[in-house]
Amino acid sequence: MRVVITGACGFVGSELCLALQEQLCDLQITGIDNLSRRGSWRNLERLEQRGIRVLHGDIRQAADLECLEPQDWLIDAAANPSVLAGVDGKASSRQLVEHNLLGTVQMLEACKRWNAGFVLLSTSRVYSIPPLAQLAVEPRNGAFAPTAEALATTPGLSAAGIDEAFSTAAPVSLYGATKLASEALSLEYGDAFGWPVRINRCGVLAGARQFGKADQGIFAFWLHSWRERRPLKYIGFDGHGHQVRDCLHPRDLAALVALQLQAGDDRSKPRLANVSGGISSACSLQQLSGWCTERWGPQQVSHNPEPRPYDLPWVVLNHAMASSSWGWTPQISTTTILSEIAGFAEENTNWISVSA
Repeated sequence: MRVVITGACGFVGSELCLALQEQLCDLQITGIDNLSRRGSWRNLERLEQRGIRVLHGDIRQAADLECLEPQDWLIDAAANPSVLAGVDGKASSRQLVEHNLLGTVQMLEACKRWNAGFVLLSTSRVYSIPPLAQLAVEPRNGAFAPTAEALATTPGLSAAGIDEAFSTAAPVSLYGATKLASEALSLEYGDAFGWPVRINRCGVLAGARQFGKADQGIFAFWLHSWRERRPLKYIGFDGHGHQVRDCLHPRDLAALVALQLQAGDDRSKPRLANVSGGISSACSLQQLSGWCTERWGPQQVSHNPEPRPYDLPWVVLNHAMASSSWGWTPQISTTTILSEIAGFAEENTNWISVSA
C-alpha cells in the first residue's frame, strides 16, 4: 500500500509517518513538507534515518504532487494550526486559506487522478464559537466544567464532551472555517468520484518534539516554558487558568488511521468522527501548572483576565463514535504524555528557541 503524508516534518505528520511504518508492515510512505517551520529539519533527519522518503515540496503547487507515482491513500497533515492565524498579523488571511484549503484541494485532485483514498486531519475548532464561548461552566478542582443545566440544554453536549452533532455554524474562526470547508470538499469529492474519505476531528495533540506555542501545542509550550523558566500567563476568563482542553498523543491517532487505511471503502464505517483523548484526558492550565510544580518546583504565573479572540473556557471532544465504530480507544494517558514531554524538555533545554 502506497501512502503520501503531507506536513511530514511537522510534529503530527512525522509521528504519523513513524507510527504507521511500525503498525503496517506493507506500507510504503512518502512524506512531503515545505520545511518552512523552524526546527522541521530535526524531524526530517528522524524520518530519513528510518528509511522514509521525504520530498521537499509545497502542496499548494499542483506540480509538486503531479511528480509522484500513483498512490493508494493521501493523508493531509499539513496546515497552519493556529486559531489566531489570519488575524494575528503573523500570516495573512489569504496565506491561511492557501495553506489550509488550497492545499487540500490539490490533494483531492491528486486523489481523483489516482482513485486514491483520502484522510483529512481536521480539528475541534470547526465547532461553533458562540455556544462554546457562552457555555455555563463552574470551577471544580482547579478546572472549569459545564454546569448540569448546560449539559442538559446544549445540543451535542454531554458529560463525555462535544459530539459530532454540535453546531458548526459560523463563526468558527478563519482557521476553523478553512478546515470546515476542507471537510465539505473532501466529502463531496469522495461522493462525486467514488473513493473513500475519512475525516478525523482531532482534539489537542501533544507529545515530545512538538513545536509548541501559546496559540497551538499548549501542553508542550507550557512544559517547556516552565522548565526553561520563561514567562507564563493565564489569559482570559477568571485569570486563574481554569480553561480546559483534552489531550491526545499522535500515536493514538495513528492507531485509528491505520484501521481506516485497512478498511478501504467500507461503507459501514463513519466518514467523519471526533478523535480525542476524551474527558479522562481533560486538563486545565492550573492543573498543568500543578504538575509542573511537582516536577520542577514552583514558578510565578502572571494573570490577565481579558480573553483573546476565539478563547473558549472548555473544549473536550467526545470520541464515542470513533470508539464504537472502529473499536478504537486512546491508550496513552495525559500523565504519560506530560512525562514524555518533560523528559524531552530536560534533554533539550532550549527547544522553544529552536522551534520558535
